[in-house]
Amino acid sequence: MLRSLALATAIAFGAVIAAPAFARADAVAPAAAQQAPVAVVQTIADQLATAIEGHRDELKKNQEKLISVIDEVFLPHFDIDYASILVLGQHAREASPAQRERFARAFYNSITHRYAEGLLNYTRGRVKVLPFKGDLNDKRTVVRTQVVLDDGKLVSVDYAFRKGRNGDWKAYDVIIEGISYVTNYRNQVDAEIRKVGIEQLISNIESQGSKALDTMAKDNKDKS
Repeated sequence: MLRSLALATAIAFGAVIAAPAFARADAVAPAAAQQAPVAVVQTIADQLATAIEGHRDELKKNQEKLISVIDEVFLPHFDIDYASILVLGQHAREASPAQRERFARAFYNSITHRYAEGLLNYTRGRVKVLPFKGDLNDKRTVVRTQVVLDDGKLVSVDYAFRKGRNGDWKAYDVIIEGISYVTNYRNQVDAEIRKVGIEQLISNIESQGSKALDTMAKDNKDKS
């Protein structure tokens, strides 16, 4: 069961954070800009299955190639700049532009490497996109999906989307069983910045990668 939940987390959260954080939010392919939110999610699910099927052994031995595959599939569809600001929360105003860029690059690079291997277990049909009930005239909306676990159980996974100035839709958060990962990491980042300061936090993530995230998560859990 734990392995299955890890798969659901990798599939869902990987979608939001997999693209390099230094990529600009407005750097979107024309085809992606024309897609509605539901089509974006379905496109990602289909392209991910195509990219992984028949290549699992090769990708398992070469994580950097796996990361590049994830970049190609997810990059055009996510508002990385906006997601990064949400994770920093109130500290985004305190940080310099250079610090915000360094934080985004280091943080999302660490998260990408943490969840990449879990995506190797993804197969076509794992994600069921539910009928869309939102309003495309709104600036924000949610696409609801279900991830099929190894035991056949379903996990609810919602993708929060935001409409850009050009009318293109990009995801910026994922909510698994009601838990927002942006909110989850924002709480951890906030606690760590209050403890060591934003510059030290950035340095820790740059030098320690996912180990720094594990430490933040542990400290946050111990205090709760």
